[in-house]
Amino acid sequence: MDEVAQELIGLLGEANVLVAKQDQAPFLTDWLGKYRGTARAVVRPGSTDEVSAVMRACAARRVPVVPQGGNTSMSGGATPDNSGQAVVISLQRLNRVRNVDPVGNTISVDAGVVLAKVQQIAQDAGRFFPLSLGAEGSCTIGGNLAANAGGVAVLRYGTMRELTLGLEVVLPDGRIWDGLTALRKDNTGYALRDLFIGSEGTLGIITGAVLKLFARPLARATAFAAVEDANAAVTLLGAIRDRCGDRLTAFEFMTGECLALILRHIHDARLPLAAMPQAAVLIELSDQNDEIALRERLESGLMECVEQGLVLDAAIAQDGTQAKAFWRIREGVSEALVREGKAAKHDVSMPVSSIADFVIAADAAVGASAPGARPIVFGHLGDGNLHYNVLPAPGQSDADFAALVPDLTRAVHDEIGQRRGSISAEHGIGQLRVSEMPIRKAPIELELMRQLKGLLDPAGLLNPGKLLPLSND
Repeated sequence: MDEVAQELIGLLGEANVLVAKQDQAPFLTDWLGKYRGTARAVVRPGSTDEVSAVMRACAARRVPVVPQGGNTSMSGGATPDNSGQAVVISLQRLNRVRNVDPVGNTISVDAGVVLAKVQQIAQDAGRFFPLSLGAEGSCTIGGNLAANAGGVAVLRYGTMRELTLGLEVVLPDGRIWDGLTALRKDNTGYALRDLFIGSEGTLGIITGAVLKLFARPLARATAFAAVEDANAAVTLLGAIRDRCGDRLTAFEFMTGECLALILRHIHDARLPLAAMPQAAVLIELSDQNDEIALRERLESGLMECVEQGLVLDAAIAQDGTQAKAFWRIREGVSEALVREGKAAKHDVSMPVSSIADFVIAADAAVGASAPGARPIVFGHLGDGNLHYNVLPAPGQSDADFAALVPDLTRAVHDEIGQRRGSISAEHGIGQLRVSEMPIRKAPIELELMRQLKGLLDPAGLLNPGKLLPLSND
């Protein structure tokens, strides 16, 4: 047996060090099936001290380490390479809820706690944790933090960076930084917390977090509205925000092509409009007051927009069942895309005011690069995050389409660059976009990132090949 594996067994016990290929398999393939790697061992520590011990052992032997949470990365950020040298550290056994403080509005958890469990624990305590993702039944808090996850409620509550007060992190040399503070004000130097959030496991292994809780919304109002295009959707966003203020929790955009795809593949999805629109938005308000009054506020706002010609048709959910049905349409996008086949995926963000112009320009660029290709555009329009996916032309083979994807991606990302946007809004860089970093980041940004990496992880052991390109790339 490998000497490293033997040492790790001595630290964690044989049951928590997986060396057989069949036992390792679930940890070596990303959930989209795009990336596959190999590892000398997959370890499953059950505490922060055990993570520290594993990291110390690996650092002493210069063994690379790949941290992994729920293994739901959309960019291959938690999958090892094919060298077989890395140790994968799965944090799924770090699953304790350490403390719930309804008065201070905080919850302290291990990094391996599943997001849906945090939501439920908060609800049981009469509070609310707002992060909501399609993978919330399997993704973990540590992974959410490593990728600075967003989701559908960023418009009101922010990303994981805004939802986090403190962290506990195992450093590349095995030392533990205990930053598990619940303070909302602490002006005593650099914000180390923010350095590790969004770092994709390249600077340290997050093992615990103190998260913010909120008052549980007692009233919700949900609407599905048809609009002419992205420009009308952006204008509608401004109108609803002016009328409803911070009650506006979600504002999701879908093109008609996206809706048609959903209805074709998701059999329990029903369009609540009289006809298929060119584009549509899903709007949700939340508040602590009367639900009927909140619904009336949203309805009157939409009626004004109908009279102005901004909204072409709209449906207001009359109860929770109808609201859930509206959300089923939006939640069905990813499943529908998988069923349709291979797609070129782009997770981009930009100023909201640039979205309409971007969609027009990107559609034209895609048409020029790949005639017949089908843009499927949807996303969190309220916070400037679009998922601009492209399907092959009807009848086009996967191989022929794959040959076009690099040019498609370059064209889409060039349009993003012209608008000072980002090529990764919430999915992370991982392996998927690491080669683009020298193109999309200014040299001084890459230099500063490399200096931070070199300071904290001089041997380059943590999650190699992810996020940060090699200096000679």
